[in-house]
Amino acid sequence: MRLRCAVLDDFQNVATSVADWSPVNDRVEVTVFTEHFTTEDELASAIGEFDIVVTLRERVAFPASLLNRLPLLKLLIASGMRNSVIDYAAAQANGVTVCGTESSSVPPVELTWALLLGLARGIVTENNALRTGGPWQSTVGADLHGRRLGLLGLGRIGSRVARVGLAFGMEVSAWSQNLTRERADEVGVEPAASKAELLAQSDFVSIHLALSDRTRGLVGAPELALLKPTAYLINTSRAAIVDQSALLSALHEGRIAGAGLDVFDTEPLPSDHPMRTAPRLLATPHLGYVSRANYERYYGQTVEAIEAYLKGSPIRLLR
Repeated sequence: MRLRCAVLDDFQNVATSVADWSPVNDRVEVTVFTEHFTTEDELASAIGEFDIVVTLRERVAFPASLLNRLPLLKLLIASGMRNSVIDYAAAQANGVTVCGTESSSVPPVELTWALLLGLARGIVTENNALRTGGPWQSTVGADLHGRRLGLLGLGRIGSRVARVGLAFGMEVSAWSQNLTRERADEVGVEPAASKAELLAQSDFVSIHLALSDRTRGLVGAPELALLKPTAYLINTSRAAIVDQSALLSALHEGRIAGAGLDVFDTEPLPSDHPMRTAPRLLATPHLGYVSRANYERYYGQTVEAIEAYLKGSPIRLLR
């Protein structure tokens, strides 16, 4: 009898086409779910009879309460090598092996710049006007050359964003709680003396930090108040790093020029969520990791993980 494998949140229905599943087809029956399950009850009911579950990034939480309701589950595979919404202790207690896949830092860097450039040059506004017969040239673009890009975080993604900023001729500074002068020099940017200094002096602020107890709510109302009224905020990291209510207020009141967001407190974003109608906002539905190469990596390595598990030697274990 073949094992049953559920692939969650495959919104584009590409999981079985971007990777070769033939190495496990004779032993595994794959079912793809293209719609998101909004409650634990819905999810438990849908995947309760599956032996293997493939979950996309951190979109679906696997707490003990859910894992305890999945008696057949043997293998849980998450895209990426870090997942903060899986209860690893509960997985172990339930005999569930948890594996990950590699994930490229290139796609989120590219999307960060798509949002930043879109905001700076009013791309969506001008495109909509052109297509609907609106005014010819209604916005005045914000320059990048000679302006300051402030980065909260200078890791794999932040450092790549920094190098693009330097190529545009921007002044680039960075801050994080662990940032050293040596790391800043290595990337070729200026370390800010404090978070407050970085926010107050930057024309564009982009967030590239992992979500943790230290970074949750790192940018709240006091921090947003430090930004110039001409400044833009870009967040392709995690929504909870920024106080969402405070950001909405800043956008509605025009206290910052705009924001570019790819991450939200609830995903998929409900149809009546206030972020959908916020002014001065350029938003995308968490596309940072969504690229063909990344999906090929995710699902190709998912097949590898299933093969390895079936051979009794699981790979890329997460704990």
